[in-house]
Amino acid sequence: MAETSPQTRSLATLITTRRGGDRLHWSDVFTYTYLFFGVLLMFGPVVWLVLSSFKTPAGLIEFPPTFLPLGQIEVKVEGYDKPLPLFEVDMEDGTTKQLAQVRRIGIVSQMVDPKNPGEKIKVPINQRTKVREFRMALENYTDPLERFNFVQFLQNSVIVTVVATLVTLLINSMAAYGLSIYEFRGRNAIMLFVICTLMIPITVILVPVYLVVTQMGMINSLWAVILPGAATPTGVFLLRQYMLTIPKDLIEAARMDNASEWTIYAKIVLPLAMPAIAVLAIFSIMWRWNEFLWPLIVLNRSEVYTLQVGLNAFQGELDVQWHYILAMTVITLIPVVVVFTFLQKFITTGIASSGMK
Repeated sequence: MAETSPQTRSLATLITTRRGGDRLHWSDVFTYTYLFFGVLLMFGPVVWLVLSSFKTPAGLIEFPPTFLPLGQIEVKVEGYDKPLPLFEVDMEDGTTKQLAQVRRIGIVSQMVDPKNPGEKIKVPINQRTKVREFRMALENYTDPLERFNFVQFLQNSVIVTVVATLVTLLINSMAAYGLSIYEFRGRNAIMLFVICTLMIPITVILVPVYLVVTQMGMINSLWAVILPGAATPTGVFLLRQYMLTIPKDLIEAARMDNASEWTIYAKIVLPLAMPAIAVLAIFSIMWRWNEFLWPLIVLNRSEVYTLQVGLNAFQGELDVQWHYILAMTVITLIPVVVVFTFLQKFITTGIASSGMK
């Protein structure tokens, strides 16, 4: 048998530890109950989203809703061109029979026995139950990729997220370097001004930023989405607080060795600030990947739509294609989950050292 890893054994020990020893203490019951509901609240909606993305349009709107993606069984009946839906019907003699529905008129269904299709039977709708099976509607994922140019939306979002994150890390790290390593009069006042910009709602600056982007001729360009939000006060604050913890002796020693400021920035400060940079990278990826309002304003051509704007195309005036929206939403979650999985070890260290709460 394969041996379990030390991490697995430590996790198992942590989960099974009891305050009362062999007996359950009241605090153990409270703790496990709290953790159970916490996990349920955190991951329950995600599980529901994933399972619902495999449901048919009819399965999404039926009430009461089902947890698993179920599809009604249809059977081919002699004399009918299309397969008919199958139901379990409570007969008058107390038996249960499987009948296929030909049509429904009001509260009465006209049904036939698949084995004897010549005789039609009228059944009240409250005496029939759908015969269903576990069925995953994979066309919810394949149809948008084939019919709605969803691959182009995905490509645009990847370009915007990657380029915007790199630009954000570069600009914010340089600003944080200047506000943390250099000592000059007014440094704290500048930092206070940067933090105060967090209190300005995004809706207040939408019109001025749109006018600037228009004058620069970037409307319907991915650069209109990338550049306006490149410098973020949150990123500057996070990186500056972390860089303040870097020993000044390292900076002075590098300067005594005739190292340029760019060398100190690139080879000393950035490697030491990597945990905070990783946290900012995660935040930037989530911000840019999920951004909807600003791309919706500056992008008017479908060729440059990002994922979030492309998902809005599935919502019409009279019909909302929820099965496509749910399926494509699951796809949009995958990159964020992957990035978080690889960089999550830096989150605790980066946030704790930067002073963010």
